[in-house]
Amino acid sequence: MEGAEEPMKRRLFSRLSLGGLLSAPAIARAQTQSPLRLIVPAPPGGSTDILARVVGERASTLLRQPVVVDNRGGAGGIIGTEAAARAAPDGNTIILGHNQTHASNQWMTRNLPYQVVESFAPIARLATVHHATVVPANSPARDMAGLIERGRGGRRISYASSQAGSASHVIAETLVRRSAMDAVHVPYRGGGPATTDTVAGVVDFYVSTWPGVVALVREGRLRALSIGAPARLEDFPAVPTVAEAGVPFMAVDAWFGLFAPKGVEPGRVTRLSLAFLEALSQADVAARAVQAGLNAAPMGAVDFAVFQLAEVRRWQEMAQLTGIMMES
Repeated sequence: MEGAEEPMKRRLFSRLSLGGLLSAPAIARAQTQSPLRLIVPAPPGGSTDILARVVGERASTLLRQPVVVDNRGGAGGIIGTEAAARAAPDGNTIILGHNQTHASNQWMTRNLPYQVVESFAPIARLATVHHATVVPANSPARDMAGLIERGRGGRRISYASSQAGSASHVIAETLVRRSAMDAVHVPYRGGGPATTDTVAGVVDFYVSTWPGVVALVREGRLRALSIGAPARLEDFPAVPTVAEAGVPFMAVDAWFGLFAPKGVEPGRVTRLSLAFLEALSQADVAARAVQAGLNAAPMGAVDFAVFQLAEVRRWQEMAQLTGIMMES
């Protein structure tokens, strides 16, 4: 975890402990007979699953309650998220949601079987991931201006996405609409195939999560034109931020946070928030998250609720601009 985040974390835990709320030692005294079910709306092995297991393992010690990861992948996270929304609000079922399950799905999915805000109680934000725009190594586009010029040059270009309706689709289509480019969307079943075809030059560009392409950028098999980080990355000083590249609207991070079904007792939400944020603050846990390509980004329940509402509004604007709509 970045050193600059340490003061923020101390302020966060201090604020959460005010007013008689439980502190970390009090968490350790809390005991519950039933295990805590942590739903992951994705298959095993991905970033969401790794984060859940790494942080859940340490949080279980703090809570003195087993944390059992329950993978419920499918339908863009809808299957697992619906299961969490329908769970008993007893504080023993939570979900590690993300920007699609708890923001964009509200506007881009017909007949969504839950409400991204009204069906849940935010617990804590844990991590974020930046998106980057990449092109094949031999692409004539040397920067974002060059890519946009290609898309306006009278020849239709193409872009990949990890799946229709995903963040990679929406962010790329936002670029296409706002820059008046002529580009066709090519959806794939996952980031792996989308990345492979971008390397091969089957498509002209791809907006990917940074962990999904960083190794290929390092090897010179892909060229990164911009990254949605607030500053240039220390290891990749030649890659400009989206603001520097003239496309600040592409600064859209993926994010991961914990939610409980609406109706869970507020004290239980506080205990869970403190436990998982304390787990994330430990150096070895944070290091394992970084190894999975995640940026530790702790945020308590109150601030996370405000953040989620802002993200819901942001995705509503992008949905209206792009017109992307999926069937549930």
